[in-house]
Amino acid sequence: MSRPRPRAILFDLDDTILEYDGSAARVWRLVVAEFTGSLAGLDVERFMAALNEYREWYWGDPERHRRGRLDLPLARREVVRGTFDLLGVAAPAMADEIADAYSVQRELVVRPFPGAIETLTYVRAQGIRMALVTNGTSAMQRGKIERFGLESCFDYILIEEEFGVGKPDERVYLHAIEQLDTSPSEAWIVGDNLEWEVATPQRLGIFSIWIDGAGAGLPKTANVQPDRIIPRLSALKDFLR
Repeated sequence: MSRPRPRAILFDLDDTILEYDGSAARVWRLVVAEFTGSLAGLDVERFMAALNEYREWYWGDPERHRRGRLDLPLARREVVRGTFDLLGVAAPAMADEIADAYSVQRELVVRPFPGAIETLTYVRAQGIRMALVTNGTSAMQRGKIERFGLESCFDYILIEEEFGVGKPDERVYLHAIEQLDTSPSEAWIVGDNLEWEVATPQRLGIFSIWIDGAGAGLPKTANVQPDRIIPRLSALKDFLR
């Protein structure tokens, strides 16, 4: 069954419009390599294994995730200290140095996905109303929005810290849709998170398009089915022609 053309589309920011998590491992490796000579026994591969283990635990808790994304520099310090604990390394000052260096380098490598901004421009030219809905802090997210000239693409921008709650709170989606003067049944949402851009929006009657950036398909543990799956944001245009 074909889906009616939307009156409005909600867009995620990180790992939807901007490549963000995809650069994480590379940046961690580069930063840690700079410190290996300062601390005997700090091996990049051992660090990465412990880091991945600790990050999975740290970010796996919804409340810790919410607190961490609202203060990423602190969260990264906590993650590196936890990683050091797993490695049996007692060097909290160096852990903080590594985390802070990572925070700086991480933002420097953020880039729009190929074709992402052109896709936003195309959607806007179709007369479809658009909102950017992103979790995180005002300073960090507004900084990226300004850096890449994204503000002019959207009729409304909702940032977790500014609004007071973030995805997947239902009030986020309903408020954004209200600002676009439409209804859930006339709206689409596009993003990479199965809970934030699929599960909750679908319960509200919003058509969900999930970005499978890794090309791995739905995880076996997934208990939701997106209405559409695309490999990258630029593929959205195929559904609007």
